[in-house]
Amino acid sequence: MANQRSSGSCRGFRQPSRREALRAGVLGSLGLALPELFRGRAVVQGADTASGFGRAKSCILIFQWGGPSQLDTWDPKPEAPAEIRGQFSTIETRTPGLRISEHFPLLANQSHRLAVVRSMTHADPAHLSTAHRLLTGHLAPTPNSDAAPPSPGDWPHLGSIVSKLRPTKGAVPTAVTMPWTVAHPAAPGGRAPGQHGGWLGKGFDPFQVNGDPNAKGFQVAGLGLPEGVDSRRMGDRRALLSGISGGMDLSGTGPGTWDGFQGRALDALVSAEARGAFEVDREDPKIRDRYGRNIHGQCLLLARRLVEAGVGLVTVNWHDDGRNFWDTHGDNFNRLKNDLMPPADRGFASLLDDLDARGLLDETLIVWAGEFGRAPRITAANAGREHWPRCYSVALAGGGINGGQIYGASDRWAAYPAKDPVSPEDLGATILHALGINPATEVKDAVGRPLQINTGNALTSLFA
Repeated sequence: MANQRSSGSCRGFRQPSRREALRAGVLGSLGLALPELFRGRAVVQGADTASGFGRAKSCILIFQWGGPSQLDTWDPKPEAPAEIRGQFSTIETRTPGLRISEHFPLLANQSHRLAVVRSMTHADPAHLSTAHRLLTGHLAPTPNSDAAPPSPGDWPHLGSIVSKLRPTKGAVPTAVTMPWTVAHPAAPGGRAPGQHGGWLGKGFDPFQVNGDPNAKGFQVAGLGLPEGVDSRRMGDRRALLSGISGGMDLSGTGPGTWDGFQGRALDALVSAEARGAFEVDREDPKIRDRYGRNIHGQCLLLARRLVEAGVGLVTVNWHDDGRNFWDTHGDNFNRLKNDLMPPADRGFASLLDDLDARGLLDETLIVWAGEFGRAPRITAANAGREHWPRCYSVALAGGGINGGQIYGASDRWAAYPAKDPVSPEDLGATILHALGINPATEVKDAVGRPLQINTGNALTSLFA
């Protein structure tokens, strides 16, 4: 949402957004002051909000790790042969001409808010290197590989880029990832690359939230003072560290200072604002029920709390379910209809309603995506679908996205794009563009080389 100037006498002052007003109310009830809260945001010179540039203040990236089947979710082919079509029926949505799987009934009713892209494509069938490509918007250092683990040479996660170029103020982190660092038991490399600060350095790693927000007693490690240490004692320790470091900057505002942003980490320990944003148990139980009392639904609810608090980019990874996630090589249809699609449908639909009710949807971009899709032809021996990167679907909403639209198209079997192919680089460029970051921006690496943060083309026609 573009900044609006007040017609009052204070020239240049803008009215606080609903998000800021809510934050101020919560902090005020705690007896806290936030003097920077109502200061106007810097307006990006030359921003073209009509193309969606800078429309989003935050982004929630819902990473459906494993590769959801496009044919069984967003791009069914009811006229295809049974060995392509599969077992599911299709249902109408609120968007003329858009039919989706019968197991997304809540999202079918939300299609007026969704832009469904049916022409995502690339050529890499490996989980790890394609996770890097989705999460960073760049080819992995070792493409087509499930054997290459994370390395310092990885491209930075999109959240790390946002942390570098559009950091938040105060103790709340700019980028958060939950509920785990994705890994695949069948991949020799284990954890997927592209989930950290890469060549930007560890100081730009997204803040990691591990665990199940639906579990009783859930707490976020790294927030709150250690037992027996009060804020005064923490201040003394911080002063001691400052003295030991010989006056090194502990503010966390400079690149590479004190292991990069350690000062801000200390701020978070004593910040009621930071701790409160992560306390999902403060929510009304009815709202928690609406999202679903499961790890995915509660992670999406926590994501809403975080963007409400000002976090710039939240990544919600599909959790470690112990059953290979959306990687449905076998028993594809039972896994989808019983385990995967119901919580995904309920959580995403509830997130859209909740953000809209709070006046946050237009300033929060939501991206639902996997690293690739599934093969059109079903594996008859085990009713599974194999990896298929050549054509798959993603869905976007909020952040200025014009809902009720289909972008691109697949061929008759959802095997290849029929028009308007979209790469993972293009999707990354669209996220950065919506957040007001020019994808052509260059950032210097550790040895001073200027590197362009993204080489894709933002899908500006998706925006209202």
